[in-house]
Amino acid sequence: MKLKSMKKIVFLPVISIFLFLTSQSAFASGDLQKSAKHWKAGVARIDITPQVPMVMSGYAGRDSACVKKLHSLWAKALAFEDAGNHRVVLVTMDLAFLTRTMSDTIKNRIKRKYNLDQSQVILSWSHTHTGPLVRAEDFYDFLNTPPEEIAKVEDYSDKLEDKLVNIAGKALETMVPVRVFSGNGVARFAVNRRNNVESTLNPSTQLSGPVDHSVPVIKVTTTSGEMLAVVFGYACHATTLNGYQWSGDYPGFAQIYLEQTFPGTTAMFFAGSGADQNPLPRRTVGLARQYGKTLAAAVEAKISEPMHELEPAIVSKYTEINLPYTTLPTRAELEKSAAESSNYKKKWASRVLANLERDKTLPAGYPHYPVQIWRLGDQNLVALGGEVVVDYSLRLKQIMGQDIFVMSYANDEVYYIPSTRVLREGGYEGVDVLIYGHRPSTWKANIESLIIQGTLELAEQAGIELPESKLTVN
Repeated sequence: MKLKSMKKIVFLPVISIFLFLTSQSAFASGDLQKSAKHWKAGVARIDITPQVPMVMSGYAGRDSACVKKLHSLWAKALAFEDAGNHRVVLVTMDLAFLTRTMSDTIKNRIKRKYNLDQSQVILSWSHTHTGPLVRAEDFYDFLNTPPEEIAKVEDYSDKLEDKLVNIAGKALETMVPVRVFSGNGVARFAVNRRNNVESTLNPSTQLSGPVDHSVPVIKVTTTSGEMLAVVFGYACHATTLNGYQWSGDYPGFAQIYLEQTFPGTTAMFFAGSGADQNPLPRRTVGLARQYGKTLAAAVEAKISEPMHELEPAIVSKYTEINLPYTTLPTRAELEKSAAESSNYKKKWASRVLANLERDKTLPAGYPHYPVQIWRLGDQNLVALGGEVVVDYSLRLKQIMGQDIFVMSYANDEVYYIPSTRVLREGGYEGVDVLIYGHRPSTWKANIESLIIQGTLELAEQAGIELPESKLTVN
């Protein structure tokens, strides 16, 4: 009896120890599996301020090169990797634009070096009007750029391409485990410039016209809670300043203020659908600082609150849409305008006529309009090319939900993308701007429906659930 009793006494503790160790092993294994399902992210940045006097971009009326800076210009990269090892890279720049030629060159180099396709890379610029001109053959004559200045622009552009490829690679190579959050803040300094005459505004003026005052924010923290990066956007032209000092305008100041407030954080700005929006009033450094602080405060308010955490899953999609032109000008019409018109219209007609002589025909449309969608967890981001008016953002949010992020000024400077409303009303963004670009004609009124439809089709490919109309029977 004593032996049996001792066996029981010995056996029960052994079972208990075995069960304890097994449960601890299972718990540890579960923890490992859970910890493996995380985001990774990496950031990189480089100063892209010109080191020699150079022609500025943004305004055609400047008559000398820029030699001073208000603050440095930056290019920044943020790379993400999800739990399935899918990767994407966002590159933002304090520049007015990149042409399709430069954008394609940079993306192709990133693809060859890091195996990321078109859908996995977004190139985004703030559209600051106090940055340098980059390679854009169609703009050289428009800006009366002397040959010696063109040589500087070409050299700067070559080096810029190298820098952007390198920081994309550095971001990819320095990724660490992170948590990712998203949300929308608000800032109300953007004004619809089509509906409000700048010279007549005063502090008590009642403003009118469509706007999008949302401030989309993505916060990236290390697993210990330290902020690594914050990405934010706003739908408003970076046109507070028009002088002869390099600066990122209000987006540049906003990034500076956020990085000062949160040391060690890389702040990155993207432009929303603000082609018909201006910061008003404007034209002073004090106002650029004010708008930068206002935007930074909106971002700070959002990241200081509980934000929606995103699951580590990435879907990236890309497509190109053919945007048709209206009736093309005849050779006789172009020759008449080139001979009789003055200033920009004369230049436009001469440029289009030269294209006609070279190609023997004028294109019926632009076949490469870029539309891109990223899904970061359940946060949807739409990236559109060119200078897109606010109607697109409002329409996409109406269809896809108010929480989506809409980025413009991405991947290709297609110039202005007006809505049907803007084309019908005419004015600068719809018709007059033609003489500043290199398009042979204005856009057809259906481009809005083509872009919206193309975006929705891409959204479905990305697995985004879109609302369906319901028939109500009484």
